[in-house]
Amino acid sequence: MDIYQSVLQAHQRISGHIVKTPVALSGFLSEQLKAEIYLKNEHLQHTGSFKLRGATNKILSLSEEQRKAGVLAASTGNHGLAVAFASRRFGVRAKVIAPAKASPRKLGAIRAMGVEVETVAGDCLAAELAAKEMAKRQGRVFISPYNDPEVVAGQGTIGIELHEQIPGLDAVFVAVGGGGMISGIGGAMKRLNDKIQVVGCWPENSRVMYECLKAGKIIDFPETDTISDATTGGLEPGSITFEFCSRLIDDYVLVSEQEIREAMKIIAREEGWIIEGAAGVPVAAALKQKAKLKGKKAAIILCGRNIDFEKYKNVICP
Repeated sequence: MDIYQSVLQAHQRISGHIVKTPVALSGFLSEQLKAEIYLKNEHLQHTGSFKLRGATNKILSLSEEQRKAGVLAASTGNHGLAVAFASRRFGVRAKVIAPAKASPRKLGAIRAMGVEVETVAGDCLAAELAAKEMAKRQGRVFISPYNDPEVVAGQGTIGIELHEQIPGLDAVFVAVGGGGMISGIGGAMKRLNDKIQVVGCWPENSRVMYECLKAGKIIDFPETDTISDATTGGLEPGSITFEFCSRLIDDYVLVSEQEIREAMKIIAREEGWIIEGAAGVPVAAALKQKAKLKGKKAAIILCGRNIDFEKYKNVICP
């Protein structure tokens, strides 16, 4: 897969259906890090997350026969919201399979779009495998949250926009779960700017792709609870994103739960925005990279805003 060419095609396909999200210079983070720090505000995307890009690109790439058969997705929330939104917009029947522990707010929002939700025991990977098997039995198209070329390409359109908005970036900080977003962004931006450093960012409590990359193969790795619920879950066997991440990620940063929470507070206090835990991860990672960022120009992807209000209150006012 030529990621860059696929991202260009996706950019042309979805540009009229998604928000070209704004970029803002963060005065506070720039001062703290002695650098130019820009925030790419994907939390302002329709459905409150970058995931709409990949879901829209996938659905628009389907044949008429596939659209009539319908689609199935597995999600902890944001991907499901995106598939539900795009499916309703383009008249495609959809169903979402989610782990039973997924955010009730996100699952409720999916149901409110008229999409059926079924929960299963286990983690995100269990939901993905169940959805894939169900799609096969029912003759529907399975839309993976990350292990799909069209989904990766759709997420990569963030990189095209970012390069147009801020050319000459030295680094981009991206939260990593299944690796679809960082694969697309990295594949696009490295073709446009061969000097850029693509920085993968993980919560210490949920770092499956990080451990897979260290091991040189896809492995199971135990996770514990994290405020960054959108990046949790194991990797599907044979995932295309493993090879992409191994080739495209230049630096790796792990952050603690306390560091994520502090990053979310900073964005609320200094920028006036509510972000979810996954969006706090790259902010926290950038703050740990002060020595490397001094005098540089970097972007942080604020990937989403979908968080239960009570959980958010406990972050801001514990």
